Amino acid sequence: MTRFPMRFPAGLLKHPLAWPAATLVALLAIDVIHRADFLSVTLLGGHLFGAPVDILTRAAPLVVVSLGMTLVIATRGIDISVGAVVAIAGAAAATVLADDPSRVGTAFGAALAVGLLAGAWNGLLVAFVGMQPIIATLILMVAGRGIAQLLTGGQIIPIGAPGYLAAGGGFFALVPCAVWIAIAVTTVTALIVNRTALGLFIRSIGVNPVAARLAGLSSRAVIFGAYAFCGVTAAIAGILISSNVRSADGNNAGLLLELDAILAVTLGGTSLAGGRFSLAGTVLGALIIQTLTYTTYSIGVPPEATLVVKAIVVLLVTLIQSPAARATAARHLRRAAALRRARRVPLKSPTP
Repeated sequence: MTRFPMRFPAGLLKHPLAWPAATLVALLAIDVIHRADFLSVTLLGGHLFGAPVDILTRAAPLVVVSLGMTLVIATRGIDISVGAVVAIAGAAAATVLADDPSRVGTAFGAALAVGLLAGAWNGLLVAFVGMQPIIATLILMVAGRGIAQLLTGGQIIPIGAPGYLAAGGGFFALVPCAVWIAIAVTTVTALIVNRTALGLFIRSIGVNPVAARLAGLSSRAVIFGAYAFCGVTAAIAGILISSNVRSADGNNAGLLLELDAILAVTLGGTSLAGGRFSLAGTVLGALIIQTLTYTTYSIGVPPEATLVVKAIVVLLVTLIQSPAARATAARHLRRAAALRRARRVPLKSPTP
């Protein structure tokens, strides 16, 4: 019987989404090994329940924030204030609902408005004032927590409006509403960058902002729009988080979410140098982070060691995705293989 060796197409491994997808599959495999029914989904009370559904629901806010972060990073920028904007948006919505629980539409509008205002503030400082992105967004990162606590009076404001709670904790067509919202934001973002010239403009600014300006492109307007969009996505995430936990916490809501968003973007293959970005990769990166968090808890990793394990996995995935790291590893493997072959070849004795 003739055996044919199984080989993966060379182009498949070079695809930018290959390694993020492989990482996600590996994490899911670990969960399945630890618990055989991990991927099972059950229908209970007209809703889908199970570990995959839970991961998708909890990853939804991170997916939404990371999409906005992707466009900002693609313009050679960074936004470390998204966690604070999440807190401000939730606080603004809770403040409106505290006065009148029936004003759900106003609460949504208030949250989105403060997100847009926060993103426009960052865009103004970066695009028109000329501040470094990390400094400009650091200002709002620090002040935003204070603004959120001023809105909440330093207290955790409970939210009981059913219409608002449906955004993060409700279901539609068997699937959690948070997942539908994340899909909708992903679709809209993809249409904006792929079906309009904006995607080309963002890539041009990220690759060479000087050449883009000389070509007549209004780089300031594009950068301003990217930061404004990032603020809106952070506000949507704030709505999802506050409605899911049924409260607004100005101090802890969205805490360190900006770091997870940056990790999700980089894990998905977006270059921090700007220009090259992948929305699909960002979604995969967010799912990797949430699945990794779920996996560490499910296999019994102590809570105090969770962040260490998370950092190690992210480091390994980043190294695997690095072309320089892969080239170095391949060079060492070829050298080791050559040494093994040399040891197997016997030395020939000289002929008399």
